[in-house]
Amino acid sequence: MRLDKYICESTTMTRSQAKKVIIQGRITSDGTVMRNTGYKVLENTPICFDGNLINVRGTRYIMLNKPKDFICSTVDEQFPSIINLIKVDKPDQLCIAGRLDADTTGLALITDDGQWSHKITSPRRNCSKRYRATLAQPVEQNAVTLFKEGIQLKSENVPCLPATLEILTDNEVLLTIHEGKYHQVKRMFAAIGNLVVELHREQIGEIKLDTDLKLGEWRYLTTDEVNSVK
Repeated sequence: MRLDKYICESTTMTRSQAKKVIIQGRITSDGTVMRNTGYKVLENTPICFDGNLINVRGTRYIMLNKPKDFICSTVDEQFPSIINLIKVDKPDQLCIAGRLDADTTGLALITDDGQWSHKITSPRRNCSKRYRATLAQPVEQNAVTLFKEGIQLKSENVPCLPATLEILTDNEVLLTIHEGKYHQVKRMFAAIGNLVVELHREQIGEIKLDTDLKLGEWRYLTTDEVNSVK
């Protein structure tokens, strides 16, 4: 990795600031002043700024309990991005593994590891997502079979993959799906003549939303949680 990029990604400096301190002679390695901004930094090469060792920032994996009126986009649009809720350095390097509508709450996964994110979002991997839904009308028992067989969405040529529906009460269900179609959960219930009033995502793959996290709160994933995505 280029020296200026290494400094930029390991500190709060911008690329131009990193180049400036290099040219100023404030970057050293094993006591040698490094003035070449394009110097190739090898693994385990000690790089110091004003005599202090620069610690390489590790890859970040975050879970957020998304509140309403935030969107799963890296930029603000009609609603603010959930990235605004994550107080870390270089938030612009983060990406969101999957999306939730502005009026949907629950588990959102955020990372700067593009390959890890792709394992969750790739249609070929059929990563499972579990939702808790509150419905406008009581759900009929035969809905369990309909979801298991694959719901046919309006304007779609191919039915949804089989989904698991668990009826908790007349108007509350748990639904596990293995796709990420646009507004999929809401459209699935609309297809059987019902309406989703509240929607909350509880789980992605093996990663469950930490029940200690209040809406808007976040934490880093554990090693086991990160490694569960394969």
